[in-house]
Amino acid sequence: MNGETLLERAASVVADRRQLYGNASAIFDHVAERWSLVLGMKVTAAQVMLCLIDLKVARLVYDPSHLDSVVDLAGYAACLREVTR
Repeated sequence: MNGETLLERAASVVADRRQLYGNASAIFDHVAERWSLVLGMKVTAAQVMLCLIDLKVARLVYDPSHLDSVVDLAGYAACLREVTR
C-alpha cells in the first residue's frame, strides 16, 4: 500500500467513526472530561489525541509494518487537526 492509499484508508476510517460516534471534537471533548476526572487534572481534547498518537507510536516500535496502527496514527493526526481548529 502506498502513502496515498494509506491516507485514503485512514480518511475512510475517520468518516466511518464520525458516522458511528459523531464529530471528533465532541467525542474527544467527552473523553478529555472523563480523563480529567480520572487523573484529577484538566485534560484537553488535543492532549487526548496526542496520547492516542503516542500509544500508536509505542506499538509501532514493536512492529513498524503493522498496517492498522499506521492507519490509526494517520486518523488520529487528522482528528488532532479537527480538535485544534
